Amino acid sequence: MCGISGIFNIHQAPPVDKALLQSINRLQSHRGPDDEGYFFDRNIGLAHRRLSIIDLSGGHQPVFNETHSVCVVFNGEIYNFKSLVTELVNCGHQFATLSDTEVIVHAWEQWGVECLPRFQGMFCFALWDQMSQQLFIARDRLGKKPLYYAQTERGQFIFGSELKVLVGHPDVDKTLRHEVAEEFLMFGYLPDPYTAYQNIFKLEPAHYLLLSPGSAVRPVEYWDLPTPQAIQTWDETQQSLIDHLKAAVNIRMMADVPLGAFLSGGVDSSAVVAMMAHYQNEPINTCAIGFNESQYDESDYAAQIAKRYGTHHTLKVVSGDEYDLIDKLTDIYDEPFADSSALPTYRVCELARQSVKVALTGDGGDEVFAGYRRYRLQLAEQQLRGSLPYAVRKPIFGLLGKVYPKADWAPQFLRAKTTFQSLAMNPIEAYGNTMSRLRHDQRIALFSTQYTKSLNGYSGLEIIKHHAQKSPTDDPLKRIQYLDIKTWLAGDILTKIDRASMANSLETRAPLLDHKLIEWAYSIANSSNIHGNQGKYAFKKALEPYVDENILYRPKMGFSIPMAQWFRGPLQEKLRHTVLSERMFDSGYFKPEALKQLVSSHISGRSDHSDALWCLLMFGQFLNRQA
Repeated sequence: MCGISGIFNIHQAPPVDKALLQSINRLQSHRGPDDEGYFFDRNIGLAHRRLSIIDLSGGHQPVFNETHSVCVVFNGEIYNFKSLVTELVNCGHQFATLSDTEVIVHAWEQWGVECLPRFQGMFCFALWDQMSQQLFIARDRLGKKPLYYAQTERGQFIFGSELKVLVGHPDVDKTLRHEVAEEFLMFGYLPDPYTAYQNIFKLEPAHYLLLSPGSAVRPVEYWDLPTPQAIQTWDETQQSLIDHLKAAVNIRMMADVPLGAFLSGGVDSSAVVAMMAHYQNEPINTCAIGFNESQYDESDYAAQIAKRYGTHHTLKVVSGDEYDLIDKLTDIYDEPFADSSALPTYRVCELARQSVKVALTGDGGDEVFAGYRRYRLQLAEQQLRGSLPYAVRKPIFGLLGKVYPKADWAPQFLRAKTTFQSLAMNPIEAYGNTMSRLRHDQRIALFSTQYTKSLNGYSGLEIIKHHAQKSPTDDPLKRIQYLDIKTWLAGDILTKIDRASMANSLETRAPLLDHKLIEWAYSIANSSNIHGNQGKYAFKKALEPYVDENILYRPKMGFSIPMAQWFRGPLQEKLRHTVLSERMFDSGYFKPEALKQLVSSHISGRSDHSDALWCLLMFGQFLNRQA
């Protein structure tokens, strides 16, 4: 796992400044503390930071072809590189290293951009072809590895693995994107291809750029989820699921350094550890985070799996004072990021790095096998929509959605405000409403009249609509899974683990997000994924020989922190100082009185606004760093 960056003169510009590229590349030195490397020509500079995982002695980057006419800097892993080496050697290519990186230069020579479908892995790379004067940049299918880019007024194209690389360049425009508050408070992150800055972008997952002098910057998509094939039977699903899972785990156990796994005690991480035990004779290194608060703690379940498979297990109990990481998180993520589980995620990465350099995770199981509770709720909503005409639903449930209180304090079955609102909407609007950190009505209540007017009717829902139009199916469940993979997974889950792991110089790998596994799983029958009140049903049934049933079928806990208590206790002063700061009041985004009321209502205990306040705290932290 590494970090890459570079400067390319698309238009007439002075020669690439070597010292400047070295300076901005070192801003992400945590991604690769073991080594750095550079390539310079008049109009191109490529930079690399290395975390050594494979071919420890021969994997220095950039890596070149035989004639040094093609070179690449690479972040990630190509898991099937050995079979590609064999194929390319048979085509006449000669390899000088044992690293997966070299496969990329020869694959480019052999197949051009069509090399991308052949790669199985997580990657972002930048390849320079001296003969054709082309810069080829690509990001993996799911977006496990990040890439940011911008153009300067002087005609230079700047890119890097982290946003701080771009922000550190003096010529990159740092004007904030006007829609940043609307999109962030809706999603809790800034969805691809956007960032907090008007003229800095993320390369979207499964996209590439092919640039040459004078060319336009136009990302091209090279992969998408396939149209679901003939729905698999229950027997077909059960027979194939474990085989696909074992293959995805096995190919990710390749490493020349110590390897382990995160073990939360949930279904997904337990499944990964069980499959690892099938391929490794020595005890697996596993690590887990526990919490002092019992309602958040799953460490006993993690210990149960660790005992069953004889792992070398390490537990760290996180107390209620982990809020000291908040400032650090602001620096790690570079832009507003509101997933509070980034705190324990950072800690588990920190813990894992004490004994391993590579850790397998259970990320992706809920998206791939339909495990989230909201999937079942949204399907139930859709059935009700089908039974009631829109002309009936909209006025009845629209009114209920307005008048019903936001009952966060109440039992789950009484928290119906979002459901009533969603029933008055079409399925895509309802998905956006359900996935919003702050619903549209909550955002409007906080936004200043001037900011609301300046949005001119725009909302973050437009991003969801864009992806919905590309969905390969109208099936209600599979369309929701598709939208999750295109937005939530890339923007939240994978961003969270990449930054938290890289901040600790740790590589993480996600077997459940193997693209071959996902393509196969996308054809699992909905009735096999959701059975009564049980999500991930086929997955859990297939795992019964490997994971204890009290783990498979217990209620999902998540990876949370006690935000509500923190904001009424040790974080109260920081909350007031940040959310009620002059920077927030003067930003033009918010009504100061609305912010004051939200903070006061929560601290007094009258309401629980912890989710909204966490978003606002993260946004305020970001704004304060722009001052």
